[in-house]
Amino acid sequence: MFKTVLIANRGEIALRVARTCRELGIRTVVTHSTADRDSTPVRYADAAVQIGPAPSRHSYNNAAAIVSAAQVHGCDAVHPGYGFLSEDPYFAEICAAEGLTFIGPPAEVISLLGDKLRARRFVAELGLPVLPSSDPEQQGGTELARVADRIGYPVIIKASAGGGGRGMAIVRDPRDFPRAYAETRSAAQNLFGDARVYVEKYLDAARHIEIQILADGHGNAVYLGGRDCSVQRRRQKLVEESPPPSVRAADLDRIGQLSAKVAREAGYVGAGTFEFVADEDDEFYFLEVNSRLQVEHPVTEMVTGLDLVREQLLVAAGGTLSFRQQDVEIRGASIECRINAEDPARGFLPTPGLIDELVLPGGPFVRVDTHAVSGARVTADYDSLLAKVIVWAPDRAQAIARMDRALGELTVSSHAVRTTTGFLREVLARPEFREARHTTALVDTMREG
Repeated sequence: MFKTVLIANRGEIALRVARTCRELGIRTVVTHSTADRDSTPVRYADAAVQIGPAPSRHSYNNAAAIVSAAQVHGCDAVHPGYGFLSEDPYFAEICAAEGLTFIGPPAEVISLLGDKLRARRFVAELGLPVLPSSDPEQQGGTELARVADRIGYPVIIKASAGGGGRGMAIVRDPRDFPRAYAETRSAAQNLFGDARVYVEKYLDAARHIEIQILADGHGNAVYLGGRDCSVQRRRQKLVEESPPPSVRAADLDRIGQLSAKVAREAGYVGAGTFEFVADEDDEFYFLEVNSRLQVEHPVTEMVTGLDLVREQLLVAAGGTLSFRQQDVEIRGASIECRINAEDPARGFLPTPGLIDELVLPGGPFVRVDTHAVSGARVTADYDSLLAKVIVWAPDRAQAIARMDRALGELTVSSHAVRTTTGFLREVLARPEFREARHTTALVDTMREG
């Protein structure tokens, strides 16, 4: 096992990783920007290194500074968390070249699965269903417009190297295609340094379903059930739950087994997520692979009783998974709500500022992952996620009731900071959510109403 792990991230995920490391007796070093010098993860870790100013390109995305910090502090490995450099194959390659274990898949696997065009072709050859789309060689605007006409509107234009809901545009009218194509290519180049895009059929009334996988370097790969992440705004998730309430167990098992097969064939190591959309006929279609730990991993931990970060560390150190597929048992239901520093009344506009008082919920089977404390300042430099409230209950109805109670106890007092808490309680109260009839269109429907 590792002696010292550098955590190349911030916020709640940095604290989450540090806690499991402490349980395993692993020393932790956290990198931070000037904006985060007084943050909770910095205070919790065994050591901290300031690597740059607030802008992430000069700090959390500065691979050279992170690797240098790891070497100076005698680290064995680097945990990238999620976001920032977590799915950057070049960062993984640099870590390996400098003798550091990257806690994640090998660079070549990240490269394969992070390229949506290559990934689609790879998974399709192994049996995963994909939506009708353009071919990798088709890149011209006129050519892709013809593809859109053929597969039928609405379509979505996606950056090949994109992820996290960025670098994509939904097109419903053929007249809007040239503008959306130009804007998406420009965004893809600016965000990911890769202007390649592709066109894919877009499903309006769809459910967003994920399969959590874990794999080791000895040819073992398992799936840990699924998650429903259909409650989204601007393709960014707000509510996640496990198991998916409207998916037949046999369908989930089929997609899960195929996802684990793809992971084995790819040479995957660590935690990863296969994302799908499911239509009204319960047909699943592959979207992408997230080659990292997900924000919503706690709901999987709650229903399986497994520590996903612990498994990441064990397999990265060369060990085998501590369990087999037949050992995985899904118990009860878990829901996660993301508490963002945003104002839903103003289109989820970020609301940075000082938190005067923070009161977190508690009680049976309530978990809160957060780095926020009373007196902390929410900066506009990073993602607006303040906390994740996660609950478990024997069934979904009780989990919804428990989450509503927990959100009612959460208090963020501030003159500037607004949160999504009230809006999330509205989501929980919607009949279509309670009856598991909701799709990715739910939030837009609520805002229009």
